Amino acid sequence: TKGRKSQEVSVLINRDELARKVLEGEITNLDDLNSVLRSMIKDVVETAMGAEMTSFLGYDRYRTPDSDPGNRRNGYSQKELASKIGPIVIDVPRDRKSEFAPAIVKKRHKDIGGFEELILSMYAKGMSTRDIQHHVKEIYNHDISPETVSRITDAVIDKAKEWQNRPLEPIYAIVFMDALFLKLRVDGRVKNVAAYLMVGIDLEGKKECLGIWLGQSESAKYWLSVLNEFKNRGVNDVLIFAVDGLTGFPEAIRAVYPQAEIQRCLVHQVRNSLAQMAWKDRKEVATCLRSIYTAPTEEAGLMALAQFEEIWGRKYPQVVLSWKRHWTELATFFNYPEAVRRLIYTTNPIESLNSRVRKTVKGKSVFPTEIALFKALYLAVAEAEKRWTMKTRNWPEIMAQLSIFFQDRLQGYLC
Repeated sequence: TKGRKSQEVSVLINRDELARKVLEGEITNLDDLNSVLRSMIKDVVETAMGAEMTSFLGYDRYRTPDSDPGNRRNGYSQKELASKIGPIVIDVPRDRKSEFAPAIVKKRHKDIGGFEELILSMYAKGMSTRDIQHHVKEIYNHDISPETVSRITDAVIDKAKEWQNRPLEPIYAIVFMDALFLKLRVDGRVKNVAAYLMVGIDLEGKKECLGIWLGQSESAKYWLSVLNEFKNRGVNDVLIFAVDGLTGFPEAIRAVYPQAEIQRCLVHQVRNSLAQMAWKDRKEVATCLRSIYTAPTEEAGLMALAQFEEIWGRKYPQVVLSWKRHWTELATFFNYPEAVRRLIYTTNPIESLNSRVRKTVKGKSVFPTEIALFKALYLAVAEAEKRWTMKTRNWPEIMAQLSIFFQDRLQGYLC
């Protein structure tokens, strides 16, 4: 009808005006952005339902069928849908016989909260904005620009910042820290930037990512600021830090959490040692190194290190020096029984997360801004955390041991 066409034009103009304001930076708050998103979702849903009606009747809108189809379009009815970005009023196409049953929004179904998450989910799983554009086109036959996808995913920035600054548990049994390197465009040049992820295991054995930090260099001063932020979010104590060989991190830990024990990742230490050796020697050297970290006691480990130095010290003195220099942090796990040793001697729990994150972001070769990189990492972490439904393996046994080793520090935290 004439009135409906006038309304469509009005909605389209308003939508384009809102989109223009977003692109030109005139919209700066989440409410205005949500208005744009609601308009976009309304457009996609109505387009998809129109396509469903065409398929149901067997002829396109505004075209006269070759023969009497027995049923025809019969205008629209309005329906208000609930979504996480506010109510959305859509026009649902009707047929004369009331036989049309849309699939995208079923009859008597008034919640479309999952639709806006579809695009975020695809983005979190590593699809680029153009991949999502083509995906939505194939599913809904709706053209959505990469810029629109970016605006939708940008809506999570406030949520990501809130997550990054959320209060944490007052104490964690173990905290793992590791870095992965990604490419970021900085001042017109592509640079490798380290993204540091921290994963904590609480006293109940539950695992969670505690935060994401982006940095272009490692220093004790930088790590001191990270750990001070960590403490300001409510973390009063950490029993054990399991970390890669991050420069300056052990010094920062001792400054903020002086009672915490530090375990340097043995897998990284072995990997770095082998990287400095001739290929022909690596297999034999790896066997010798294994005798160090599989020793039953620290004394036996030191004896194995002395034997390693006797055999390989003249040829690879820098490797022996590295093991001696970091021995205090490498040997922490000797203080604990097997169940605890297996958990802390390597940063595997966080390397598993890093692996998922790398798989997710591999389609994005270079990130244009730090915000874009942080957004992608947050969505990837949120997607990975959905799989963390189980407690840490053998946790009752591990916690029983820790409760004895750290009896004084755990008073008031355990029931």
